Amino acid sequence: MNPRTHLAIDGYADAIPAPGPGQGTAIFDLIHSPVDADRIAPDTPDTVYACTTTDPNLAKVLLTEIQPGDLLRVTGTLTQADTPEGLARLTVDGLSVLKAAPAPMPCDLVLERYGEYVVVFDVDTDAVPVFTMAGTWVGEAATPDAIGDLIRAWEHADGPQ
Repeated sequence: MNPRTHLAIDGYADAIPAPGPGQGTAIFDLIHSPVDADRIAPDTPDTVYACTTTDPNLAKVLLTEIQPGDLLRVTGTLTQADTPEGLARLTVDGLSVLKAAPAPMPCDLVLERYGEYVVVFDVDTDAVPVFTMAGTWVGEAATPDAIGDLIRAWEHADGPQ
């Protein structure tokens, strides 16, 4: 490959793009997987490209709309790494989103429904807030095992009229 080549590459955004070194610039890593996995060795690694753009419009899109896991097609000028272990550098002059990544789901907070009640499980605490489906505060169970007791007490003392 020539030291500098203009090409298009499809790959996934590795992380949220970051502002570049200058005004109106952005940097990000693009992970490109081998096209035909059936014809290559199973241990062939993905290629990571260190991407940058100096186009203010592309930088704005990268910094405000691109999320990790988005499948992108970028076009630009590829420059080989200075060392064998270094990353190839791609100066991006075109960008399109081929497929957006699924919206991230919070994995440390879970809402679960118990009949007419909603409980909130948080990995950082044993306490479990409990509400009615209408949003009325029922109380906080000290542990998940105490949810049933809390609901029964609320129904008998303050429950629905």
